[in-house]
Amino acid sequence: MSLPELIAHRGYAARFPENTLVGIQAAVSAGARFVEVDVQLSADGVPVLFHDADLLRICGVPGAVHEWDFAALMRLRAAEAGRFVDRFADNPLTSLAQLAELLARHPGVTAFVEAKTEAVGLFGEQSVLEAISRTLAPVAAQCVLISFSLPLLQGAVAYQGSAGWHDLGGVVDRWEDRNEFAGLGLGWLFCDVNGLPGEGPLAFETARLAVYEVDDARQALDLVARGVAAIETFALPELRKGIVRLAGLAEE
Repeated sequence: MSLPELIAHRGYAARFPENTLVGIQAAVSAGARFVEVDVQLSADGVPVLFHDADLLRICGVPGAVHEWDFAALMRLRAAEAGRFVDRFADNPLTSLAQLAELLARHPGVTAFVEAKTEAVGLFGEQSVLEAISRTLAPVAAQCVLISFSLPLLQGAVAYQGSAGWHDLGGVVDRWEDRNEFAGLGLGWLFCDVNGLPGEGPLAFETARLAVYEVDDARQALDLVARGVAAIETFALPELRKGIVRLAGLAEE
């Protein structure tokens, strides 16, 4: 039986604030070989790990990442009070540079780094590419740059050699949207599980397929049988245990 690679989606986000150092480290400590994070730029162009279009859900303050300079963002707290109340009241936002430092300490871990379309639209693909590649340069061989943005990936294809990224990947909400990335030679394609066809094999050029967000072991194994290589999950240790149990394997 083929088993999927598991990707810690925004870190160990089921138990820790998403896209933060504490959650990513927890995922790695739990055995994650792959992590996925989202990147936006501060007002002064510094890459920060953040998913949402605004700061409210994570930090409890109005505004957006691009409206705050980096120093001010680092004074905010990524507490996710709606889920965790005050458990992570002192937990700071995480910069992309801090992720690079973590990866340097864990050379066996690969990071999928998603350049958010909000940043591309505001700063332009070249500025976003340069900011991310400059920050990740010391660990570029451990990083796969991914995005929904076709212009960014088109620019990244030409930029890839000098940037030293391990690979590039496209992200889509719906399976039928994959063809916009045709011909780019991407190593990965990510798709929302809710955007997949209900049955049949899944393949896109020579790309490896990753599906998000999945927390059910049976569903994960069914997706592997259809051609999926990797599963993104907020609860990597729990999903891994479920897969091992269904597959009848001894847990490592």
